[in-house]
Amino acid sequence: MSDSANDPARNDRPLAGRAILVTRARHQAGALADRLRALGAEVLEIPAIQIVPPESFAPLDAAIQDLSRYQWLIVTSVNGARTLAERMRALKIEPAAFARLKIAAVGSSTAQALREMGLEIAVTPQEYVAESLIDAVGERVRGQRVLLARAAVARDVIPDALRSQGATVDVTDAYRTVVPEESVTQICTIFSAARSIPDAATFTSSSTVTNFLHLLREAGVPTPKAMRAISIGPITSQTLRDHNWEPAAEADPHDLNGLVNALVQALARTR
Repeated sequence: MSDSANDPARNDRPLAGRAILVTRARHQAGALADRLRALGAEVLEIPAIQIVPPESFAPLDAAIQDLSRYQWLIVTSVNGARTLAERMRALKIEPAAFARLKIAAVGSSTAQALREMGLEIAVTPQEYVAESLIDAVGERVRGQRVLLARAAVARDVIPDALRSQGATVDVTDAYRTVVPEESVTQICTIFSAARSIPDAATFTSSSTVTNFLHLLREAGVPTPKAMRAISIGPITSQTLRDHNWEPAAEADPHDLNGLVNALVQALARTR
């Protein structure tokens, strides 16, 4: 065993001397960046996604103004929960209007955001993936009408699976994700020939993977496969593999705690 492995400072700050790239949206990156810095990392933030409003709030507004049509509400992200809260305030809709609905949330953070809005959660799947939600809901949606609030142009796994279970599903766009233009300049700086590439990059969704690769192409930078890709879950990992980039580690559980632990363990193997 090396001296560094026995060094208490190294054990307390296992990411000391490591440069970690964080690709989350700017307004969401803080919690992860703070965790990594506390472990000794140099954090490089390049937002691969930016959260913007949908083309129109009209479909979502119409749905939450007529909740009597629905038996279920499914929210797939914290961003979706935040948008729902904003539209409730704008339309002066109280949490009590949702009392008769069964509400399902993908991810513990989404569930917490909904609870802070005064909504009661009926289903939170064990894993932070759409397929786990389908397993958790099961056949309870048969013959039911479901309101699904999510990102525009998201995968169709959830609505397709719910319909196969006999549900009627109304999909409403709560927000869109776009590629931040200013991130191209940051990519050029971080991956310039004058400096070494980061030790690892964290990816918290398929969108962060595809958008990050788009940024690289825009900057004329080849995919830095020597930089270890750390994935938050199996869907994100598959997106990396679809682009011929094998993830060095995958979070388990599929949340920020799991992501940080996976990163620390992956880099510990390279000391």
